[in-house]
Parts: sequence; C-alpha cells; structure tokens
Amino acid sequence: MSNRVYSGLKEIPEGTAGERIAEGCLVLEGGAFRGLYTQGFLDALMVNDINIRSVIGVSAGALSGMNYVSGQIGRSARINLGFRKDSRYVGVKALLHSKSIIDIGFLTENRGILEPLDKDRFMRPDRRFVAVTTNCLTGRDTYFEKGKCKDIIGAVRASATMPYISPMVMVEGEPYLDGGCSCKIPYRWALDQGYEKIIVIRTREADFRKKDKPDTLASRVYRKYPELSKSLSTSRMDYNHQCDEIEKLNKSGRIVRYAPSEHVEVSRIEKDMEKLGDLYHLGWDDCLAHLEEIKSYLNIA
Repeated sequence: MSNRVYSGLKEIPEGTAGERIAEGCLVLEGGAFRGLYTQGFLDALMVNDINIRSVIGVSAGALSGMNYVSGQIGRSARINLGFRKDSRYVGVKALLHSKSIIDIGFLTENRGILEPLDKDRFMRPDRRFVAVTTNCLTGRDTYFEKGKCKDIIGAVRASATMPYISPMVMVEGEPYLDGGCSCKIPYRWALDQGYEKIIVIRTREADFRKKDKPDTLASRVYRKYPELSKSLSTSRMDYNHQCDEIEKLNKSGRIVRYAPSEHVEVSRIEKDMEKLGDLYHLGWDDCLAHLEEIKSYLNIA
C-alpha cells in the first residue's frame, strides 16, 4: 500500500516569517497539487527573510500565496503532504461535506485538526493579496483583494474550486469558479498595476504548452452559463499565449520568471506522496539556486 503521508513530512521547515518586506509583486500560477512546487519555493523565500509586498495567485497559487502572506513557513506543505489521502480533504467525506471530491475549505477553515491560518497576520494592511476567480455569469477573470473584498477567504476558496468536479462558490452574491478558467497566470494584472519588480512562479517547465484543442465538455456541462463555457473552450489557447508572452517579458528583463528546472510528472490530483514531496523539494532547491539573483533583483542586501 502506498504511503498515506509523505515520508519526509517531519523535515518540512517550521516557523514564522520575518517582518522585513521587499517591494514588488509575486505572481503565482495554479495547478492543483502541482502547487507543491510553489510551496517549496515560497518556504525557501520565507526562511531567507524574503517577504514580497504584493501577492496575486490563481487557484493553488492563491492558496499558497495566502500562507505566504500569513508568514506560516511549511503550513501549505504540511497540509498537502500530510492530508492528501485523508478523505475529509480529498475523497468521499469531502464529497459529503462540500459536494466536491476536493474540499478546499479543509485548507481555509480552522477545523481543529490542522494548524490554524494566522488570519490576524494575513489581514494586516501592510501587504496586498489578490485571489483571481472566474465569474460564472460573465466568464471573465475577477480579482478579489484582501481588505476590499468582504469575504477574501471565500474568494480564495472560489479561486481554487476546479470546474466540472466542484460546485460553484458564491462570493458577494455571484457564482465563481477557479480563476484558471479565464486567466491561468495573472502577470498582466501586475503590469497594469505598475509594479516595477515582478516575479512569476510557474508550476510547469518554462517550455510547457498545452495541446491546442477546444474544450467540448464545457458547452454540455455549463450550457446554462454560456460565457463561462466560452472561456473554458479557449483556455488552452489563452494559456499558451500567456506562456509565450511571459517568456518574452522574462527575456527582455521586464519580469523575472522561475519554473521547475526538471520535467514535472505530477498530475493535478496526484496520489503519489513521494512525487509530491519531491516536487516540494524541487521548488525549494530551485529557489535556493536563484536566491542571490532574487535578492539582487529585489534590492535586498
């Protein structure tokens, strides 16, 4: 029988991030359990006292970013590497509780069995945090910001709620799903906000592109939501365009992009705990390999 938890779970770093804040914007791609790469990268940043002022994330990127802003080193990884095979999180009990095979609320709500999210630190006004969602009525990407959205935790939950397998999440009276349905990597938001220092963290290799084929399932499942269906049907093509533009911006020096240095063979709902643990450490190692470069870019002594 495969391990129920990652064998190296006790080696995940603990502690609280420092108070020093670096100016800039961190952009986090989604990818469900491929987000372990991002979590390793962010933990390495926190351990080295690199806490970037603004964070915007999609789906798993929003979940990882929430823990980064709350300054809780290792929390994301300990939950995913320790509870991936707990049916309250992924499985039958999750389905009964949340009507989805993945209960995102297991990550965002304090249920007594996990280390609580430090909501007080997360909600401090000294750092920006934005969760990207998809409005199911308009099919458009919607940006919910901490301090402006009345239910930012609900927005994070909506951002990470995958289509097809999960019900829509109501935020401020309207239905939302995974931000990746309409915008998988929100670097454009950071550019439009005028940030000079922008770091994008991918969860796929830099040269990865999706097969350009329409999502024919969307029109059947979401026939009552035609605009959402349109966004889903073009999401692969839109994603590839984003990846191409990110590479151009990275090459020109307008942004800095980091991506897995090895081929990622982890599925969105990966069951192999050792694969997930290895992906976390790949993110950690990739961050450390570029640590001095990151410090220089952010003007950190």
